[in-house]
Amino acid sequence: MDDTPKDQGWHPNLRFLRILVTVLTATMIGGMLVLIVLFLTRFPSGTQAAPLPDQITLPDGVQALSVTYGPGWYLVTTTGDEALVYDAATGTLRQRIALDTAD
Repeated sequence: MDDTPKDQGWHPNLRFLRILVTVLTATMIGGMLVLIVLFLTRFPSGTQAAPLPDQITLPDGVQALSVTYGPGWYLVTTTGDEALVYDAATGTLRQRIALDTAD
């Protein structure tokens, strides 16, 4: 003889709510795993050289950190804490600005 009840006596609405909470928990865990995978695969690790337009040539020993495009100019920030402004049409260096980094 089996004395365990077949139904735990849960009210039908409570059983439905328990299922909804379980599905929501599984969905949230899956979403967090997707976000973690996207962060790990989409963001590069370390400092990599920024892609430059073809008409720009950097001075010797200078490595680009980032490139910004403006109307008629390019701004290149370097690993040596400088900003280089280039003419977009000719690719010539217009201005070289030393950046003050706050420690």
